[in-house]
Amino acid sequence: MKQLGGMRSVRGIRYSHRMTELREIDVDFNFFDDTPQGKDPDSHSPRLRQYHQMLWSKPLPDGRPFELARGNALSPYLVYDADGLRFRLGSDTIATRHRKKLRSLFEQVPLAVTDGFLRRSYTICGFMIFPVATGSTNQERGKHHLIQDRWDLTLESIRRFYEGGSSPLADAIGRQSAFFKLFGSFGGYVNHFHLNDFLDVDGGVRFLLPFDDFNGPALPPDLSSYERYLGDSLQLFEARRDRLQREISG
Repeated sequence: MKQLGGMRSVRGIRYSHRMTELREIDVDFNFFDDTPQGKDPDSHSPRLRQYHQMLWSKPLPDGRPFELARGNALSPYLVYDADGLRFRLGSDTIATRHRKKLRSLFEQVPLAVTDGFLRRSYTICGFMIFPVATGSTNQERGKHHLIQDRWDLTLESIRRFYEGGSSPLADAIGRQSAFFKLFGSFGGYVNHFHLNDFLDVDGGVRFLLPFDDFNGPALPPDLSSYERYLGDSLQLFEARRDRLQREISG
């Protein structure tokens, strides 16, 4: 019993230390500001890597620690190594304007709107970590024509993995199932990474465009749809920003 009490005490100390560290996080810091010119914040922003490590190194739903270590150089970015499992993890933005794929629509939107979206999406609320591997979930969500890098469609694919359904990303997620199983359930995954605002009141994914079970086009077809897509996306990321701030403030 003394040993168990000691473990609780150590965990309490760690939790207190983590909360102190979290208060150092600036949820409005733009990661371009500490990234060398011409480089990608996902790989070259020291503060983004630090924030990922600080925010996501916390207990899993079953109580086990999810501790992330940083490499001494740019690679590996972050590593989880415990219980016989080892995952190299990388960062990627989950908010995209589709500036290249929808160039004709992008150029019709006021610069203040697209720049405002970019400024918010390159703060911590616009980023996630994913396992790094050939054919990874993160790679495939950018390549698959039925996903087109949309975070809502990616999240729906992850939800279906946990619930035994199929999706365009089923094979990629399945190859990395050991990582996703760490979080126990879709709810566990959502709670760990503060993704609650991307769900509706019934726990389903809030889609940014009409959803036809992955049968319809993934990108907005016209200017009004594109503008609505940007505006609704920005609202969700602002909500995640506020949720992260509440976590940091304790």
